[in-house]
Amino acid sequence: MSTRVLGVDPGLTRCGVGLIEQGAGRSVKLLFVDTLRSSTDLPLAARIAKLADELEQIIIDQRPNSIALERVFAQANVRTVMGTAQISGVVLLLAQRHGIPIALHTPSEVKAAVTGNGRANKSQVSSMVAKILGLQEVPKPADAADALAIAITHSWRMGIAAGAESGSSATRTTSAQEQWRAAIEASKKSK
Repeated sequence: MSTRVLGVDPGLTRCGVGLIEQGAGRSVKLLFVDTLRSSTDLPLAARIAKLADELEQIIIDQRPNSIALERVFAQANVRTVMGTAQISGVVLLLAQRHGIPIALHTPSEVKAAVTGNGRANKSQVSSMVAKILGLQEVPKPADAADALAIAITHSWRMGIAAGAESGSSATRTTSAQEQWRAAIEASKKSK
């Protein structure tokens, strides 16, 4: 059975969205990718409404089984983090409104899942996204690649959880997934 995961890299000026389909094991396939934009010339409420309408239409058209959202984290640029938080709220609301499970993943979780290194740079993440999805080119702009990385992370995390719950060894994992699983287990033991 396949699962469709919509990844969202929230942003007020540029919001990356990427839909993947998870097949058997850790196989994933690109279904849709885009970067939604809102003009800085518009009032804040209009910008948020524009992105909300576009995100909702994607949810209606693409019918994801789950949504994965980048968790807002502290940044030096308050203006950027506010826009990210505002669009994150829109995504959370839309997921609730449409009855779609949603998960939040930190940037370091995404980097670790996709590259095996929680401190990987954007170009490393983008390159691995292209490789994982079998793409000839790296998705551009970076917001689109980031959205796909978030979707892949969630897809693989669900696969790891399902494999652990069932005790199945049928789900093959990458070394990055194994490192992530070990880190999760270590963090549970240290609490």
